[in-house]
Amino acid sequence: MFVGSLECDVLLGDVRSLKQKRGVVRPVLAELRRLDVSAAEVGHQDLHRRALIGVAVVAGDAAHVIDVLDQAERLVASRPELELLSTRRRLHDPDDD
Repeated sequence: MFVGSLECDVLLGDVRSLKQKRGVVRPVLAELRRLDVSAAEVGHQDLHRRALIGVAVVAGDAAHVIDVLDQAERLVASRPELELLSTRRRLHDPDDD
């Protein structure tokens, strides 16, 4: 079993409140979930122009995990209302302790 995770630190465009932030982040999370991943806002909840989006996937082989994480990163990067500031990936395999 391989487990992969991706954290996307994003800057939101013209957002002036946490309510507006939710209106921008929720559709992104819904679109990510169509990739059969778990996705959630995992950081910067108190900032209205920043979000940390977490994505996790489990699969039987590492290549599939990497492919899905690549798709998720491209999806976030392609959203015009977001500026992708940085990403962080992790891949855990059966040999990890």
